[in-house]
Amino acid sequence: MDKNQKILEILRRVTKSGISPTPEQSLFADGLIDSFALVDLVAELENSFAIKIPDSDLSPRKFDSIERIAAYVEERGA
Repeated sequence: MDKNQKILEILRRVTKSGISPTPEQSLFADGLIDSFALVDLVAELENSFAIKIPDSDLSPRKFDSIERIAAYVEERGA
């Protein structure tokens, strides 16, 4: 499973829905997730990719799309 697919599966778990956003689609602007779901998303990303995401990085901008999440996870060394 590639990184984008894994992130999509995590998003589906967090939102408890069958969402299928495109890789570049804005998750926040399109109402797919909100700031409350961001906390759950970050916890799932940390567990799934064995990374640590500092509180200072908890910005919707960094996690606004599957592409941005994948790039961020890559930056963190996963």
